[in-house]
Amino acid sequence: MADLQLVYEQFPEHGLSSLVERRLTNHAVAATGMSEGFPLGYVLKNARGEWVGGITGFAWGSWLYVRLLWVAAVHRAHGNGTRLMDAAELFALDHGCTHATLETHSYEAPGFYLKRGYEIFGQLDGYPPGHTKFYLRKTLRKGP
Repeated sequence: MADLQLVYEQFPEHGLSSLVERRLTNHAVAATGMSEGFPLGYVLKNARGEWVGGITGFAWGSWLYVRLLWVAAVHRAHGNGTRLMDAAELFALDHGCTHATLETHSYEAPGFYLKRGYEIFGQLDGYPPGHTKFYLRKTLRKGP
């Protein structure tokens, strides 16, 4: 192990993230036998084609994991976050998911997710100082 060089990358390129993600995915498939996963990505565009919102994540192992959800401030409180979450949850149901999970902070939108039927199953107080990180989950169901 002494022959391996440890190098700090202040701004890691996309290639590093892709490599680590691929290797972890390969390990998860080998460990669980579940190889069918589906990346998730939806974007909201304005009339000029600019991205003003988006959601990323993946469906795997009967779970939807919402990695990131963002809507530009000017477009918040107009149902756009709901549109993105509805699309993601429908995508998940179409790909065999029965549950969803995500993380958010107290300064973000925990109330938004709670109104959508998510429940908090864990929290990390003081992350960052003065705030809380929440871990949420939801059982997915088709229909209203």
